[in-house]
Amino acid sequence: MPRRFSAQYKLGILVEIEAVTQKDQAGQILRRGGLYSSLISEWRRQRERGMLEAMGGKQRGPKTDKLAAENKRLREQLALLAERLGKAEELIEALRNAFTLLRGISCKSDEAK
Repeated sequence: MPRRFSAQYKLGILVEIEAVTQKDQAGQILRRGGLYSSLISEWRRQRERGMLEAMGGKQRGPKTDKLAAENKRLREQLALLAERLGKAEELIEALRNAFTLLRGISCKSDEAK
């Protein structure tokens, strides 16, 4: 598993390496930390680009996709509203049938008078 380094640690190592006067001192710093020169080069590029977020390492766990979460929420809401609409349409049809039935009964009672 790859090691993770904090931004403070990376910047501290860079400052320490850039402060040395002899090449063997930089090698000692690398050996002490178990680091490779290619890693130091990458950290320098990150620092130059101002990528402090990249300097801190990557966050563990699944990536949260805000659009996918919003899409899921909206789909659930749509399903709920579709179900409610279906019930409302059934209720309207039942009321229409009841009205028609009552009108028919009312007309027959008026004719019987």
